[in-house]
Amino acid sequence: MSSTGADGIDPDQGARPLMVLVADDNPADRMILRRLVERLGHQVHEAEHGQQAVELFALHSPDIVLLDALMPTMDGFEAARRIKLHAGEDLVPIIFLTSLTETGALVKCLEAGGDDFLTKPYNPVILEAKIRAFRRMREMHQTLQSQRDVIAGQHAGLLRDQQLAKIVFDRVAHAGALNDSCLRYLQSAYAMFNGDILLAAHRPSGELHLLLGDFTGHGLSAAIGAMPLAEVFYAMTAKGFALRDILLELNGKLGRILPVGIFCCAVLIELNAAKGLVEVWNGGLPEVLILGRDGALLQRVPSSNLPLGVANRERFNPEPTVMAMQPGERLLCWTDGIIECRNAAGEQFGEHGVLQAVAAHAGRPDEVFDGLLDALAHFHGSAEDDISLLQVVMPERELAQAVLPGALGGAAQTGQDWQLSYTFRAAAIREQNPLPFLMQTLMSVQGLRSRAGSLFTVLSELYSNALEHGLLRLESAWKQDSDGFAFYYQERGARLQRLDNGWIRFWLDHQPVAGGGCLTIECEDSGAGFASPGTSADYAGRGLALISALADEVSFSAQCSRVRVVFHWSLGHTDPH
Repeated sequence: MSSTGADGIDPDQGARPLMVLVADDNPADRMILRRLVERLGHQVHEAEHGQQAVELFALHSPDIVLLDALMPTMDGFEAARRIKLHAGEDLVPIIFLTSLTETGALVKCLEAGGDDFLTKPYNPVILEAKIRAFRRMREMHQTLQSQRDVIAGQHAGLLRDQQLAKIVFDRVAHAGALNDSCLRYLQSAYAMFNGDILLAAHRPSGELHLLLGDFTGHGLSAAIGAMPLAEVFYAMTAKGFALRDILLELNGKLGRILPVGIFCCAVLIELNAAKGLVEVWNGGLPEVLILGRDGALLQRVPSSNLPLGVANRERFNPEPTVMAMQPGERLLCWTDGIIECRNAAGEQFGEHGVLQAVAAHAGRPDEVFDGLLDALAHFHGSAEDDISLLQVVMPERELAQAVLPGALGGAAQTGQDWQLSYTFRAAAIREQNPLPFLMQTLMSVQGLRSRAGSLFTVLSELYSNALEHGLLRLESAWKQDSDGFAFYYQERGARLQRLDNGWIRFWLDHQPVAGGGCLTIECEDSGAGFASPGTSADYAGRGLALISALADEVSFSAQCSRVRVVFHWSLGHTDPH
């Protein structure tokens, strides 16, 4: 007996026969069921009791089990439990054969693992309908299992790819100077990939550059922009570019490669221990805190710029805030994940939570970082984003450690005897920093590479003096307090943008000598001269004193508009700075 669909076609036509296990201690009932099932085109295995049913199931793996509830040796309830355990994740429908009618007995059948009932005497039409229904259910379950296995395999492959990518990502992102003694940081990723990025690297003259960034979203899609960001940051810092130049390049590159809606909120910092200065650029992150040596809040640097990758070059402002920092003072910054943590009541930790934690450790500045993390943990916050926290402590003022910029090297050359002169006019001065270009030339001399840090520092101080005092006519005496620093660098930016005439000329002369060489650098500007090295003001003349400490010979023109510096080098010499 079989049924057909509305169009007269048997829906099971062409399907493979099922294997059905019939377990009943009554031979007559087994015979009736066997014949009914075989007429439907299926195969049958018979069992006389529950123990035999379990053994036959393990041997033949039938598709459907017709199981009598009451049998000797092992009843149907225990047999059903063992069959389900043996089947594992496979769907094997169990239809109980029973004359029981009490509700409790029927419930016991279901609790033992039964999926349906077939009451005696057996109705062939109902039996066929149940077998068809469970066949469709089993086939659907098998399809879902197959699809699940495919998805699991693909997920495992994707996970392996992500783990490999994360190894590369971490090696690139952490290739810099995050182990510097003045830094403490915490990064906790919401997903495998961190949408936050923290980079640190030294300029050749020793200044520390830091970048704390937060890409929109989290996970791989958020971290995808970190690789080009790190590449630009490390390469330009190693070549000696200033923060402003790095910001312009980072913003331009992210704007070109990132899709609409993806950008990077960031704080960029330059820490100059030798001069006691810090430059901070904040584009979209929470305000940066400057804490005193006693842990008290001294200053805030709010976000006053668009995030990286949003504005075009004309709208983008790369000018950082410049402040004086004393040794022992510290800078604290974090990403949105800190302030957006929520407690069980749905309340955010917020900036007020950060400020309360900072205030609670006034007088104990070394405990601020851990105290903030403890306050966050006590808040019972649940992270909704990647979390990053950074603390930077200004070290004691001393000559910055020189760092040899490996990215500057060209092919090693010996015995070079040359003289070059470069003149940078107003338009070029407004738009670019000539120092990396000059360093590239000097590093072509193999013997000068060991003095890269000193050379870069001297070039930087010569150029700054020529620009700021010779052309822009800025007064060093303004830099006596935080307000004076702010005014000095605001005025510097404004005057630089208005600069429409004037020039700065570098004259370089290298001569090989026995066992080494001699490099002469002259820097001259078209201005009226700059501060003399003998001034006693706190910041005035500091750069010229630094030049005198690093170079072998230093001389000045009468108006201090031209400075001549000489370096002698010998094979095997290492830069003490």
